[in-house]
Amino acid sequence: MVELSPGFTLIDGQPCTELNVRDRGLAYGDGLFETLRVAQGRIPLLEQHLARLSRGADRLHIACDTRLLAQELSQLALQLGGGILKLILTRGDGQRGYALPKPQRPRRIVQVAALPAYPPAHAEQGVCLYPCATRLGQQPLLAGIKHLNRLEQVLARAEWDDPAYAEGLVCDQQGAPVECTVSNLFLRYQGGWLTPALDQCGVQGVMRDYLCTQLDAVGQPVGVRPVTQAELLASSEVFCCNSVFGVWPVIGLGSQQWSIGPHTRQAQALAQQVLL
Repeated sequence: MVELSPGFTLIDGQPCTELNVRDRGLAYGDGLFETLRVAQGRIPLLEQHLARLSRGADRLHIACDTRLLAQELSQLALQLGGGILKLILTRGDGQRGYALPKPQRPRRIVQVAALPAYPPAHAEQGVCLYPCATRLGQQPLLAGIKHLNRLEQVLARAEWDDPAYAEGLVCDQQGAPVECTVSNLFLRYQGGWLTPALDQCGVQGVMRDYLCTQLDAVGQPVGVRPVTQAELLASSEVFCCNSVFGVWPVIGLGSQQWSIGPHTRQAQALAQQVLL
């Protein structure tokens, strides 16, 4: 059995560390990715990750064999035990130019990494958000999917280097809150949950979708619609979430402060149930 240390990489199912320089993922960001948490030899929310990958592949017209990927990822998870698997699906090699190669031979890349060492205080005591100046471009064709072009998030994350901020709030071109740099946003507003719509920009996170379903099941339905800055600031509770760290309560944004309320703790418990 091959030892799965951080940095171990499979390319098209074979251990490898070399990539053809003509790969369109490198040249154009022509592909998709998923970051999958591994816990006790299994991948929480694997079905949801692969469903999002499949939606993105349909949008980009890239062939995607989710059955093969499920088998490959599940086997790697058993060997790894705990950590992170990053799955990258590219269109494969191509010649110079944007025209799609014929035939297309998509390439799958899986990389092993350690689980990030997030401070426990982020989940227990909450986090402050940095108000990012970088704005998300609005492109409905790419909205929601996790494509490889993540330069907006790179620029947003480059705006701060202060450990007082664990995440950054990112808005659209009109200044409306959309998401955080690596997570989705939920706010408790007028007695109910809201999460920003992602039909123009942003990434539709699998933890976001999971929590929408689970909160609805416990009588806390989530409204999905555009959210204004005023609504965010008038909220009684705020949290951010993703499929790696679960739920972090948000306690600050600029001069605005929030308390960690019982509804956030409920969402946090629902996330932990599936991640452990």
